[in-house]
Amino acid sequence: MRSNLLKGGAAAVLLSLGLQVQAAAPVKRAVELPPAADLSYELNAQQRGFGLKGEALIAWRNSGNSDGKYEVNVEARVPLIGKLTEYRSRGTVDSYGLAPDEFYEKRYRKDATTTTFERDNKTITFTDAKEPYVLKGGEQDRASVTWQLASVARAAGESKFKPGSEWSFVVAGRRDAEPWTFKVVKREKIQTGMGELDTLLVTREPRADGKSESVDIWLAPGQEWYPVKLRFHDGERETIEQTVTKITRK
Repeated sequence: MRSNLLKGGAAAVLLSLGLQVQAAAPVKRAVELPPAADLSYELNAQQRGFGLKGEALIAWRNSGNSDGKYEVNVEARVPLIGKLTEYRSRGTVDSYGLAPDEFYEKRYRKDATTTTFERDNKTITFTDAKEPYVLKGGEQDRASVTWQLASVARAAGESKFKPGSEWSFVVAGRRDAEPWTFKVVKREKIQTGMGELDTLLVTREPRADGKSESVDIWLAPGQEWYPVKLRFHDGERETIEQTVTKITRK
């Protein structure tokens, strides 16, 4: 969507370059990053009608709440097939929270892609798209957004991060960036490899056209707000669900 704020010559320049301009203004929120940790998960997946079981690992690292760096490495594996998915996000921490520099994504039987956040040029570029996206601040990628959400939740606390509240971010993927709105649905006790955990279920609904991914995230306030369960469904009969079995602080 072209920004209504761009006028005259500036708009003409951007349009001639084919830049994608987001409609929503960036929002600054207080963040409190979760401590660095390795999170192990039991994995259950559906790939085009076939059920798969395996394991997933998220390695989350950060060196501070401001002017520091962060890194997220996500791998999901199943026996015989090997890696089902692999995501990597790295960057810094600024006044918006996590500020990605690069996002790498590899899915089973699909080519790897890299999304680059060129902050000096104020653009996001994509392997799978010719047109860059105008970077305003606060944008996330598909790996960092879970941890940005957890960081916002930690800072807000359960009095504000509560059922009915909504939290929006612009999220970059393989070929574009778009607003994602997460809604806190309910408090829920879930069974995990670590026993029963009290959680808040947060859901990102897909677009009405059904061409985007739905995401469910269970954050555990009693476990540093870590994502202790995640479920992804991308509309192609592919679902990945992972439930925590172990958390190792680093």
